Amino acid sequence: METHGYSQEEWQVRCDLAALYRVIAHFRWTDMIFTHISARVPGKEHHFLINLYGVLFDEMRASDLVKIDQDGRVVEPDAELHPERYQVNPAGFTIHSAIHMARHDVVCVVHTHTAPGTAVSAQKNGLLPISQHALKYYGHLAYHNYEGIALDLAERDRLVNDLGHHNAMILRNHGLLTCGKTIPLAFQEMYFLERACDIQVRAQAAGNAELILPSDEVCKTTAAQYYRDDMDGITDMQWKAALRLIDGLAKTDYRS
Repeated sequence: METHGYSQEEWQVRCDLAALYRVIAHFRWTDMIFTHISARVPGKEHHFLINLYGVLFDEMRASDLVKIDQDGRVVEPDAELHPERYQVNPAGFTIHSAIHMARHDVVCVVHTHTAPGTAVSAQKNGLLPISQHALKYYGHLAYHNYEGIALDLAERDRLVNDLGHHNAMILRNHGLLTCGKTIPLAFQEMYFLERACDIQVRAQAAGNAELILPSDEVCKTTAAQYYRDDMDGITDMQWKAALRLIDGLAKTDYRS
């Protein structure tokens, strides 16, 4: 397998991350060239991968991903000779680097601006426990107040403090963010969170129809059921199914 000069370990992460970009595009969770997904590069250097600014998610390839350090500097070997090949969005760096630097258990961070996710982010009560999907996050969801476009590096400390030990967060008036110790886990977190927000917006569209909220006991029980010992196996099955959704659809292979 051609690895374009990268180690086998890094190339595998690049392939998985490029695949996730295309899976996100498949579910229409993109915002043109905006929003980001990042992944930690194996090794002690504290490097991570993020998208090349301007590439659509459904055309992302492993070789399109840009390797940067925790200070946002591009660390690709030929970056000084060809800076146009490695342009990244500063706002993406601010949000993602904060989590990667503070949470060493996190390999992948996903951020979206979908209509349902952003709609729920603008609601004072946030995500309501009205669906089985939403109950996954009962007691396991963080919130971060909007501070403007994420260009101020000082926001990183506040963002990390708000996230705490959680793997899912609603960015108020902005969108959704999830993370995980693997790329499949970060995807699974976003899948359920996006679905929960979509369900909530649709339920609220009924107007004056009264919503049913399960008891606190049921909510806690359901949330705990999502953290069973066999969930890693289910996550793996879901990821393999997601890869089948995108395999062969694009003109270019995400593994190139």
